[in-house]
Amino acid sequence: MLFGKNNSQANDIRGLGRKGQELCEKFLKKQGFKLLERNFLCKTGEIDLIMAAPDGAVIFIEVKTRTTENFAEAEGAITAAKKSRMTRAAKFFVRKHRLEDFPLRSDVMIVIIGEKGKPEIRHYPSAF
Repeated sequence: MLFGKNNSQANDIRGLGRKGQELCEKFLKKQGFKLLERNFLCKTGEIDLIMAAPDGAVIFIEVKTRTTENFAEAEGAITAAKKSRMTRAAKFFVRKHRLEDFPLRSDVMIVIIGEKGKPEIRHYPSAF
């Protein structure tokens, strides 16, 4: 078992996360955003999506995907430690790609898949 979950459960969770990221990417592309990178990983942290906004800003996006919010709101999963790791990873990405002169921001997107109907997407620009 992996952290109290069997491999099948871990795969289901990763698949749910990928689905949420895909939905967010499509949602933002419809608004004129362009994908720069998906699942950026470095030793300081990870960023789910990095997008270019129509105004030229570089957006670092944390995506949280849930099937329901019966037990807790998904926003509660954005901890101070998560924000810190993501901020360090964003700084690394900016230095690596020499983006210091571009406007930057960190957004949070929440996806609630639900059991039926259209998934709910909540977008929090400049969340931290």
